[in-house]
Amino acid sequence: MQLKNNPLQHPQRVTLHNEIHARPPEAMSTPLAISHVVMVCDAAQRDASRAHVTTLLRDHHLPLPDAHATHFRMDIGPFRLRWELHTEFVSWTFLRTLPASNYVEREPEAAIDVVPQDWVAALPGQCLASLHLWALPDQADATSLVRHVLHEDSLVASGVAGGAGEVYTDFAIHADGFSRMLLFVDAASSEDAKTPSVDGLHMSPRRLGRMVQRLLEIETYRMAALLGLPAAREASSVLGSAERELAELAEAIRSATRNDEPLLLDRLTKLAGKVESQYAATHSRFSASTAYFELVDKRINDITETRLVGMQTIREFMDRRLSPARSTCEWVTRRQDALSQRVSRISNLLRTRVEIEQQQSSQALLATMNQRQDLQLKLQSTVEGLSVAAITYYIVGLVSYLAKGAHSLGWPLSGETTAALAVPVVGFAVWWSLRKLHRRIVGHDKHES
Repeated sequence: MQLKNNPLQHPQRVTLHNEIHARPPEAMSTPLAISHVVMVCDAAQRDASRAHVTTLLRDHHLPLPDAHATHFRMDIGPFRLRWELHTEFVSWTFLRTLPASNYVEREPEAAIDVVPQDWVAALPGQCLASLHLWALPDQADATSLVRHVLHEDSLVASGVAGGAGEVYTDFAIHADGFSRMLLFVDAASSEDAKTPSVDGLHMSPRRLGRMVQRLLEIETYRMAALLGLPAAREASSVLGSAERELAELAEAIRSATRNDEPLLLDRLTKLAGKVESQYAATHSRFSASTAYFELVDKRINDITETRLVGMQTIREFMDRRLSPARSTCEWVTRRQDALSQRVSRISNLLRTRVEIEQQQSSQALLATMNQRQDLQLKLQSTVEGLSVAAITYYIVGLVSYLAKGAHSLGWPLSGETTAALAVPVVGFAVWWSLRKLHRRIVGHDKHES
């Protein structure tokens, strides 16, 4: 819409401006159960996800989201839903407020337990990550709950938000297919966000919402980044065979004869096509993984971890367990680039060699053609001499006939004498005419060239 007295607006201005407000965190209060599900989707499944969430809202007689929305939040009664449409996946986050209680020897109820199970089972796409996260008020017996909910032998924990909370997880998939994470925050986090903090360690509802969102994104982006690992392993085997074949071709080129070069060039061209095809198939995946790895690092920085005594932090765990996968993807990318450059160099070398030999063959062919042209000129000169004699013979014959007829009419010389006298004159005239014609033709050819 063009506003009065305002300059012409860019058609994408509003969309670009609102991008900084995309997927904002929401205020949260403890105790809270969150279930987060990430589904990898293609284009058709992304559309199906939009239709799937529309079905849920319609069944609960709730307003439907905008047809072009990529994220929205909705209170459905027993739970709240947060739906986000990403480039490669769709995330579903279910939130449920828990009753105030001391959770010691039992696992708190999950948010997804109150969601229609048939509807959850029909989520479009393939599940990449699923996580139960509980945000609970800090309590003295939290250790007992941690041991009951998480695997103690793989436990990872740290203080977050500068000591305002503690997060515990084991990065394990449990029997129900979900990972688990516990976030303990100061009980004051459930108070109104406007209440000032005395010691600076209380977590306001908005700060808690941001913390939960970052923890969910760490798990989401960690799994999304690892999608490049299977592709890297598969590419490594293809690269190994391609490197061996390239080494064999390089050795064969050294001792190849002229007759071998077309076959070698054909093999090298096929190898180059194979390498470039694999590069094209995996480049976007590796680029996406690199971006996701960077997001994981950023989100870990955002939670501002502090060490808990005797515990491994999330950053330490990620550096130790995630770095090999990241290095593998980066190494395969560099290996692809290096192999592509090597194939290009050897191809250029072989083509240059073939071109040089073709030029040499062309020079030899031109030399042969020049020799043949010289022979043709000599033959042409011989033919021209014979042509002068033949033309002179026929013209003198005609002169002889004319002289004989003219002798009866008073011509003083006989036909034979007239013919004998005409031979040098006719021969010289014919020779001169042919030479003049030859010069005219040669001069015309030179002018055109």
